[in-house]
Amino acid sequence: MMTITTTKIVKEKDFHNEVFGGNNDAREKANEKYYSITQAIINYYSDLLLAHCANKDVLEYGCGLSSYSYFLVRNGAASAKGIDISDVAIQQANARAREEGLQDKMDFLVMDAENLEFANDTFDLICGNGIIHHLDLHKAYRELSRTIKPDGTVVFSEPLGHNPLINLFRKLTPGIRTEDEHPLLMKDIELAKTYFDSVELKYFYLATLALSPFRKFPAFSSLVKFADRFDNMLFRALPFIRKHAWMAVIVLKKPKL
Repeated sequence: MMTITTTKIVKEKDFHNEVFGGNNDAREKANEKYYSITQAIINYYSDLLLAHCANKDVLEYGCGLSSYSYFLVRNGAASAKGIDISDVAIQQANARAREEGLQDKMDFLVMDAENLEFANDTFDLICGNGIIHHLDLHKAYRELSRTIKPDGTVVFSEPLGHNPLINLFRKLTPGIRTEDEHPLLMKDIELAKTYFDSVELKYFYLATLALSPFRKFPAFSSLVKFADRFDNMLFRALPFIRKHAWMAVIVLKKPKL
């Protein structure tokens, strides 16, 4: 088990232990409002993982209580390991694996994502949802490139950091996130090319963001689907606007290490 050493890691651990321990009201209220529009990225991310998990060894970064490790094992993954800085989350995830009879295929470990305790070329698929923007990206990309197999795939769903309105919201709600979070900038995406020959992004949510106040309207889901299509048209027609999206799915292949 890892030894907690740096101030940053201690703060991240304490914050997420509190969240996973149940003190999460402010975060849940914010998520209810703004994450009401996010079904498209959830579907896209899930479909990508399904396309790459069959008979594969998977690592889930920042697994938390681990919705995706269970999902992948139940849909054909040979094995799944999950890592998280929160020992509370890891205890709960391992307990659930035992309760569901999946402990032979699953293992959850307290581990620093910037210093993985796995050998080179261990995993066929590495994935994570909203995790690498918490990390030192040089260290994280290096570890991802080192531990993914040469023909493996890395998939992350992450927030971006260029939209001024979203950044204003982040500034006004500091209590629902850690102070070391840094939503990804284009320079952070470019940095991935130091460690991977293939870096692809799919962008989500620009005009769609305006719909969150209407989440209780009967036609809300139809409006969101229309706005998603409109955003896709914008991102295709105006590539320079992509960086102002709220989120992106990042796919990394062909590791250089």
